[in-house]
Amino acid sequence: MKGLIIAAGEGSRLSNRGNSKPLVPLLELPLIERVILNAKGAGITDFYIVTGYNGEKLRNHLDRFAQNRDLKITHLINHQWKKENGLSVLAAKKEINENFILLMSDHIFNESILAELLQEKIVYGEIILAVDYNLKNKIVDIDDVTKVLVDNKGRIINIGKNIKKYNAYDTGIFLCSPAIFEALEESSDNADTSLSAGIKILAKQKKSRVFDIKGKYWIDVDDENAFKKAENILLANLKKVSDGPVSRYLNRPISIRISKYLLKKSITPNQISLFSFIFSMVGALFFFFGGYANLLIGGIFAQIASIIDGC
Repeated sequence: MKGLIIAAGEGSRLSNRGNSKPLVPLLELPLIERVILNAKGAGITDFYIVTGYNGEKLRNHLDRFAQNRDLKITHLINHQWKKENGLSVLAAKKEINENFILLMSDHIFNESILAELLQEKIVYGEIILAVDYNLKNKIVDIDDVTKVLVDNKGRIINIGKNIKKYNAYDTGIFLCSPAIFEALEESSDNADTSLSAGIKILAKQKKSRVFDIKGKYWIDVDDENAFKKAENILLANLKKVSDGPVSRYLNRPISIRISKYLLKKSITPNQISLFSFIFSMVGALFFFFGGYANLLIGGIFAQIASIIDGC
């Protein structure tokens, strides 16, 4: 399936971290690369990326990224990038004539959301929006998030940042049919170029429904506060369900802190594995010698090896 990613905006609220928001590194990996790799992991193979502000820099970066990762990326340009995001979606009208995934270049999310959304059956002329029903989600910026009102049949009744009545949040993850393009053209003709305006038109036709993400993480990395939250989310998700008490409360918290530090250095995963192996071998040597002191020292080395291995 094709994936459309809109990355045309200026992103001025993160300008202190770089002059191209999609290229701002989050734990040393640019935002847009995280989105693309998540989509690839879920099964998306053909990418269309809409650029605008500082577009040449972003396109050049993506060309190198596509070559290194063996990806197919088609560039689309939104010359009206100062206007609302619906025009970025419309830039793909002549290129995409089948169902496709629509993503935002600055929305970080659990890959399984997209994998499960791709299993949904979409009828002709319909769109499906992944929503978060957790209105107490502390990660969400309530003043900036797009809100959604959903009926008891899972259909969208209303959507927008300023609506008063709502029961879900828009995660920026869509499964679309080409009908979205016609809806956006209609809303643009009515002087509203936002993506939400096109969704409203389809909602009136009962062609907009939702998919519940069921508590999985997502975040719109729109400003410095959200950026720091995103870092913490990604680090927290390094934890594994299979972790025992020692790993959960000792090893993993330490390894996460070390990982955050190492991301700023030029140390490779293979080097970390080598360090872990060396500590394991030293620990095994002390175990071999026997005696209480050697067993204690060997245990310490083994514990350090386990912590390093978790980085």
